[in-house]
Amino acid sequence: MYRKRGPDALISAEEEDLELERLKDVKRILDNLFQREETTVKMVLDCLYDIASVRLINRKISAQSLRGPLKAVARMSKPAFRFFALRRLQKKAPQLIADWLYSQAARQPRHPIPPEEDPALIDVVPKPAELPPAKLPPLVEIQAAQINSLRDRVGWLSTLLVAVILVTGSLMLFS
Repeated sequence: MYRKRGPDALISAEEEDLELERLKDVKRILDNLFQREETTVKMVLDCLYDIASVRLINRKISAQSLRGPLKAVARMSKPAFRFFALRRLQKKAPQLIADWLYSQAARQPRHPIPPEEDPALIDVVPKPAELPPAKLPPLVEIQAAQINSLRDRVGWLSTLLVAVILVTGSLMLFS
């Protein structure tokens, strides 16, 4: 019995079972790798944390006088981050990597299709040089203002979340 998978691929039940078994083997191997190479994974996490924390603070905090203390707090909270990130990485990463590798191996060759432009799509933020505000419907202007307001709120909330996580991590470290 053959099942159709993909645009022009037929696969038998035995081949599908073999694929699933090999995928489980890949997950087990990756799981074993993450357990054996825990020190290497910690070093990778430390490097990524250093890069991400500095970039995030530089991008989100505009006051130069706050950047130094926040970077110090970020360095102090690194052990807490490493503990939680290592646990999550050991649980989730082998499956995610195995799935990604399987998708790469099972991928059909791509035929580039030129993107079609949808005439119904409009730009959310009106450009004054191209479209005068009088030509936009009032609903589009209201929606654009709401979207910009929500983007600002998301920025502030993400900054607040990072600050709370950093403070909580440092408090856990010193308690």
